[in-house]
Amino acid sequence: MNIHEYQAKKILSRYGVNIPKGGVAYTPEEAKRVASKVSARGPWMLKAQVQSGARKKGYFLEKEAGKRGGIRLVKLKKEITKQAEQMLGSTLVTVQTGPKGKPVSRLYVEAYNKVERIFYAGIAVDRESATLTLLVAPIKQEEITSLIINSPHKILRLPLSLNGRTSPSQIKEILSFLKLPPQSAKSLKSLIRGMHKVFIEYDATMVEINPVGLLPSGDIIALDAKISFDDNALYRHPDIRKLQDDYETSERELKAMRSKFSYSEFDGSIGCIVNGDGIALAAMDMLRKKGIGTACFLNVKGGVDKDKIASGIKIILTNPRVEGVLINILGGFLRCNLIAEGIILAASEVGLNVPLVVRFEGTNKDEAKDILQKSKFPITLAETMEDAINLLVQAVEESD
Repeated sequence: MNIHEYQAKKILSRYGVNIPKGGVAYTPEEAKRVASKVSARGPWMLKAQVQSGARKKGYFLEKEAGKRGGIRLVKLKKEITKQAEQMLGSTLVTVQTGPKGKPVSRLYVEAYNKVERIFYAGIAVDRESATLTLLVAPIKQEEITSLIINSPHKILRLPLSLNGRTSPSQIKEILSFLKLPPQSAKSLKSLIRGMHKVFIEYDATMVEINPVGLLPSGDIIALDAKISFDDNALYRHPDIRKLQDDYETSERELKAMRSKFSYSEFDGSIGCIVNGDGIALAAMDMLRKKGIGTACFLNVKGGVDKDKIASGIKIILTNPRVEGVLINILGGFLRCNLIAEGIILAASEVGLNVPLVVRFEGTNKDEAKDILQKSKFPITLAETMEDAINLLVQAVEESD
């Protein structure tokens, strides 16, 4: 689950992270009122609140919204209402939203802070080393994604503990790596430790500040913020669950949530249905090595009936990006025959117009295979995940 920038900043500020003064506005008039509260003279930052990166470089589909992106510097108070009118209700397109973009229902009006330089700070799980990892890097014109691909040596990676405590030696190492002045040490410690504690205490999957700004005083300030949470742990955080923005959530995601399935979308062409995050990641890696990206994956769980399974499969089959479907189930508590019955039910209702390859292993495996083999649908069965992916890639290529 993702939340908006202003929500992420509010959480981080509770843990000692320095943020600019700001407020949320849903109308142009409210934007002007908020601007007066956060800064008497300005300038101000006007930020479209959509759950996407690269908002500054994005563009609006509507001509009246102007050519400027989703993050704007406004120097005159009389311009606040005009800019807000252009942005609110318009559709912002970024490299992460896809060509359809996302509608802007609210703005974050923030006091402008002049900074001497900026850097990236993010915490995520490094799945290769199975560690919680902090990444920091100085950034100017180059984005962090570009640095990861082209200049990984410019990124400092530090393993973090699972108790939420960042060591003094790590703070010193970051200070030295970024070449920050000595007076920034205290502010840097508040930033890193705040991010670290939020990640642990809220069961996050990512905490990112991009960019972090260095003020002339030496203090450090979070100019942006993003937090992603583990859907499987939201039952422990009802306060976070309340922040879910259905306006930002696609209909397919909402349908998956109603069935208590995990659903994620990407920019590839293969739909994956699995019963475990580890299986999903393994499949995605194998597909990537074949030069094919994942369009989406649905993680189904035990304790469900064939109707719920069918509704989940229909989510995948009705995704217009999907050119082929991989179903990879290791049946334990979840019985393979239920998946097979769900496949038949879903295919009967929406049709099967793309290649579908199924691999079963575990409880009622043979019964599940028998169900699919007796159906009239063109479903391919595989014995291993590697075989399933090879067969699916071949089928998709032949269907082009």
